[in-house]
Amino acid sequence: MYPRRYCTPRPWQPLSTEELNALIPFVSHKGAGRPIFDIRARLDAIFWLVTSPHPWRCLPAEMGPADTASRQFRRWAHAGVWTRLLKAIAAPDCPPALARLEHWICRAYRRALRILKLAGIVLARRLGLCSAVNAPFEMLPDPDLSKKLLPVIQGAIRDALAAGGLPDRGLLKTCKSFHWLVGGRRRLSKWLAPP
Repeated sequence: MYPRRYCTPRPWQPLSTEELNALIPFVSHKGAGRPIFDIRARLDAIFWLVTSPHPWRCLPAEMGPADTASRQFRRWAHAGVWTRLLKAIAAPDCPPALARLEHWICRAYRRALRILKLAGIVLARRLGLCSAVNAPFEMLPDPDLSKKLLPVIQGAIRDALAAGGLPDRGLLKTCKSFHWLVGGRRRLSKWLAPP
């Protein structure tokens, strides 16, 4: 487990050559299919969008077609690019060029959580990157906590049953509270989202 931290917000600007070179090993094309024509333009478009509150269709025309950038973003999410980048920026030996992109990578990862689902939330929690999720950690599901609490709850219920009867209401209410804690909030207000 890493200590929790928020990344420093950074407004969008075109990628520098050093930053692009730090990203190339993560996004370079391998395998069958056409290689990406202009990887810098694609990354600039994605990072512009994830640092703005706008939907994909609002991507400026000079950055290329919005559906192309959106499709590439989803492909990289399914291929694990954003996950590998998040792990790389959380590592203590992260290169400085990649560390400067921490805010953008966290914002891209946050948008990719629709594809990554619970596994993505768990990874962000374990890495301690608060900016990579849409809400405070305390309000999101925590499977790690459920693994720790399950034996305790089962033991308490087993002890109550062994003592001759059904568990009392207080124990059942406590178990229900633990379940809600582990499961996270069902709805989160937009104002709860980290920067």
